[in-house]
Amino acid sequence: MRADLKERALEEFKLYWICVAYLFISLGSFILYRRLILADAGVQYLNYGIAAIESMIIAKVILIGRAMNIGTRFESRPLVLSVAYKTLTFGLVVLAFGILERIVTGLFHHKTWQEIVETFVSLGIYELMARVLMMMIAFIPMFAFWELGRVVGGDKLRLYFLGGIAERP
Repeated sequence: MRADLKERALEEFKLYWICVAYLFISLGSFILYRRLILADAGVQYLNYGIAAIESMIIAKVILIGRAMNIGTRFESRPLVLSVAYKTLTFGLVVLAFGILERIVTGLFHHKTWQEIVETFVSLGIYELMARVLMMMIAFIPMFAFWELGRVVGGDKLRLYFLGGIAERP
């Protein structure tokens, strides 16, 4: 029992860091894009640390959602439906956490509720929607691999992608 728990914890730890790495690459590429666009306008933008922190938070949210069986409604249907449902569901979770992040940041800076709403409406809504859209696009291949691994087996999927062709059953 104890060894099984330790093995499961190690597997969750690995999965967490794989998700973090994937999300960091996705978020980091969009931050790099933003940096290059703003540099063309003469604005310096270097927020790569934010991508790392957000990647860790979003990966943890995804794993918690997975543990709570969020997004499992269409797992018995074709993979395209399951992937689309997980993408949409976790995209909405990212949206909710983005809104919560804006509220907490506003409260941390001692803003009133009216100021938080005004800031959110004037600047944050478009950026937040763009971030959610970008995350949903990044979620598609992530959940596609996730679902494929669920169906064919994680070990078999690893073998197909990381092992040699001659080793395949």
